Amino acid sequence: MTNFEKWNKEFRSQNLFAFNSNENALMWLKVRAVCRGKQIQQFLVNNDITLTSSKIAEQNVELFEMLETMPNAMQLLDAFLNERNHEWYNTMGIDEENLKNDLYKVHHYAWGGDQNNSLDKHLVSRYVKVISNYDELQSKQNEIADNAWNYVQTSWYNNWTSYLIESLFKRHKNVISAVGEIKSVDFFLNNNPIDLKVTFFPNQYMEEKLKIKLGKRELTWLKQKAREVGIAVDCTQTDSQQLYTLSEKLAEIGRNDILEELKNKRKEVITDAQSNVLELMTWLYANQGEMRFGAENRLFLILVDSTNMNESWKMKRAFALIEPKVKDYLDHFNEDSLKEINFRFKGNQYKSLADVIFVVK
Repeated sequence: MTNFEKWNKEFRSQNLFAFNSNENALMWLKVRAVCRGKQIQQFLVNNDITLTSSKIAEQNVELFEMLETMPNAMQLLDAFLNERNHEWYNTMGIDEENLKNDLYKVHHYAWGGDQNNSLDKHLVSRYVKVISNYDELQSKQNEIADNAWNYVQTSWYNNWTSYLIESLFKRHKNVISAVGEIKSVDFFLNNNPIDLKVTFFPNQYMEEKLKIKLGKRELTWLKQKAREVGIAVDCTQTDSQQLYTLSEKLAEIGRNDILEELKNKRKEVITDAQSNVLELMTWLYANQGEMRFGAENRLFLILVDSTNMNESWKMKRAFALIEPKVKDYLDHFNEDSLKEINFRFKGNQYKSLADVIFVVK
């Protein structure tokens, strides 16, 4: 088996841990980043390299095997990836300050559909295949328009906040961008392949830890407190609607002490997670969605509004808080920063390297 075949097999089997601390494996990843469309042609021209293959897949193999024999191969790849990264920023022509201000024009964060599916699937399942009467369908025009707008607006917000946050990493001197072309690798941080995950504090993890602290589920605890002060509970509502309704009713009668107790318990969970990042990261790997499963090295940027977790979506544009945290982390990144994670998923055992940057308001 050639080295190319070896690393290709490891990559496809999700054994990305094998790529850590191995220069040949690292070169395989960087060649993979270069071997895309016009990029490989530009790399060949820049470095006066001629390949006999004409298909991209075959060029990928040929280029890797050629670079294996060249002592300066890694320098050539790094220089090219850095150049392409800067070129990407320049050609995008985005006024980032104006974009940051525009993000504050988004006043609510609502998918208007199902964030797990495409908008067309949501519309088909909710309207096309359910409503047989045309007049009834026509009466839903405003609702459909609102759904579509909410979906587009939230997707737009997520896209451009992600672009700006990722830019903070990719412009740092210790980072070499993969130019967004390798599945499972966004950039190389001190030559560690990294997949950046910008996320909010996981609701399920919060629920599990709150259950331990409260002795019961959060909603069950809140229902009990509400009944103790004479508030009726409408169990026909969804769990999220019950939480909202009970919280509002408790606030109306001045029982903020109950809400404050619950808020403090949530803050305790967040504080505990910051003190035990290994447990949280292992949970995040083990509880990821099957469709987006990956065992790659991950750097989690976790955004939390500890005063109101429902408002954590606004933290994605809080660059005054995010930027110094990211810079400090990258400035002080060292060989001990990434922690080894061992986790099981669908009956299989995996190993990865990961770390967390918390941005907490």
